[in-house]
Amino acid sequence: MSATSVITNISCYQFASLSGLKELRLRLLDMCKECGLKGTILLSTEGINLFVAGIREDVDALVDELRSIPGLEGLKPKYSESAEQPFRRMLVRIKKEIIAFGVEGIEPAKYTSPRLEPKVLKQWLDEGRQVVLYDTRNDYEVKLGTFKGAVVAGIDSFRDFPAAVARLPVEMKKAEIVSFCTGGIRCEKAAPFMEREGFEHVWQLEGGILKYFEECGSAHYDGELFVFDQRVGVDPGLHETASSQCFACQTPLTAEEQADPRYVEHVSCPYCFKTTEQQQREQIEQRHAAIRAAATPLPGSVPYAHERPLHVPAACDHKTLLDTLCHVMPHIGRETWLAAAAAGRLADKDGHRVTADQIVRAGEHYLHLTPAQREPDVNADIRVLFEDEAILVVNKPAPLPVHVGGRFNRNTLQFIVDAVWHPLRPRTVHRLDANTTGVMVLCKTRHFARLVQPQFERGEIEKLYLARVKGHPPQDEFICDAPVSAEAGKLGGRHVVMRGQSGKGPESAQCSVLSAETGPTEHSALSTSPGGCATPVPPLPQAAQERGLAARTEFRVLQRDADGTALLEARPITGRTNQIRIHLWHLGFPIIGDAAYLADGEIGETQTLAVADPPLCLHAWKITFQHPLTKERVTFEAGRPAWAHAG
Repeated sequence: MSATSVITNISCYQFASLSGLKELRLRLLDMCKECGLKGTILLSTEGINLFVAGIREDVDALVDELRSIPGLEGLKPKYSESAEQPFRRMLVRIKKEIIAFGVEGIEPAKYTSPRLEPKVLKQWLDEGRQVVLYDTRNDYEVKLGTFKGAVVAGIDSFRDFPAAVARLPVEMKKAEIVSFCTGGIRCEKAAPFMEREGFEHVWQLEGGILKYFEECGSAHYDGELFVFDQRVGVDPGLHETASSQCFACQTPLTAEEQADPRYVEHVSCPYCFKTTEQQQREQIEQRHAAIRAAATPLPGSVPYAHERPLHVPAACDHKTLLDTLCHVMPHIGRETWLAAAAAGRLADKDGHRVTADQIVRAGEHYLHLTPAQREPDVNADIRVLFEDEAILVVNKPAPLPVHVGGRFNRNTLQFIVDAVWHPLRPRTVHRLDANTTGVMVLCKTRHFARLVQPQFERGEIEKLYLARVKGHPPQDEFICDAPVSAEAGKLGGRHVVMRGQSGKGPESAQCSVLSAETGPTEHSALSTSPGGCATPVPPLPQAAQERGLAARTEFRVLQRDADGTALLEARPITGRTNQIRIHLWHLGFPIIGDAAYLADGEIGETQTLAVADPPLCLHAWKITFQHPLTKERVTFEAGRPAWAHAG
């Protein structure tokens, strides 16, 4: 084929009872490839539908071959020409229908509505005859052009046509209706269907708009005709127009629409262009749907056996396995581990059962075997606040543990996130208690985590919490800098470091509370009793400070309510475990709903709340840090929960 050859395009269909489709498919495919033809041929037991292009003599040879097939003797192709081959490849496919409709009982090979020749339609329109021109094509086709005054079906797919007919006014059932489409094939089914639905006078335009253009030109027609090949549009002279088609949404585009700045070839057009904000909203909704799917049912709701690994640290070299377990997990009693060993639930890395007095070596691995278990229910309504290629920011619900621990292995935020973002495994760069709600940051890769996590360690992250507490703090602004114990106690809880003793609760603890009113360099040390009465005390001794980790939290009272509670803003300057809860508990203003740090100074028996329990009124409200990609300071906010709104 020379570069100057004119390409002949044909389109045609024929409803007929065909058989031996597999053999026919191979025969036609071999012939078309041998002749260099390209396009699509659809075969079905109800007939044939094709769009093919190539050199005229090769096209004619194909037509002769098709007419030799019983039932296709009367095949009448529509011809047009183009300077270039409009198709990329040659396809011959077997389909259930040559034009997908999905309505039983409509068989054009047996019955079609009366046909109206294009010249007769033009004559009727010239005479002003009262007929309804009904466009059965899809909306994106109609966009390029249609007959003047035509009624448009308003559909995205031909399968939607029955519903479109049902919406037509009842009075149209008495009108004279001429249905039309591109080449006539859809009307072979559309017109008989309308008759079956009670429309009394229905014709179908013979040969569709293509034949009308051949015989009548542009009379009574506005615009172009959408065609199903690379030409996209042809004018009434059947010449290719300047119209194009959006690669993303398949909408045909005029030359003017192609000049729109929202048109980017192979990317978007004015009809599918979305702003960055719109794209992110859609992505977030897709994530929420995926989260619901991953958490329904809750992944830990189905009983399963679990193996929890244990790595022996250097400090436990040559100790017994029992002592090692108590060292690594001091919040779990020795009796629990002795019972596990007696039940055969402690094993080496190969699964062989071991006893509690097994001598271990640093670096060895052991397993804690848990039989089939069902994890407690959690609130898995994780909401995505922001996502890009580097970070993921979520609003964590409660109760929901972040990581594996205790009774929770699969009903955790990390397990659900891993399932939704697979194969990525977003890394948490900080954590919230299971009972605490609010904003959390995860990084998509280890590289980005290494850029964000050190900001926490250097104290460059700004965090702001909301807390509702029992009592009314006397000062509007105050600071607590009581050291927090380094080691976990009962149920993994911490406490402030006591003066001169290990301490058990806030009743004997010391905490520096600094008045915010005197300025950053003129603070006076205060001690706040559980009743909230502040009295000057000397600074915490160095020996006491060494027994705990330095901790500092700034508080501001937002409102004091008549029910005896207060809403506070808490800004942790350091990031110790349970720091805000411990500081407020120590000061005598425990957080409402806290089942661990109780009002009487005791540690409670509950670590993770049940879904139906009253919530812990502590919410990670805002976080500010340097974005690992843009290097700009960014702030994310998780909306206030119901308990944090003004009373």
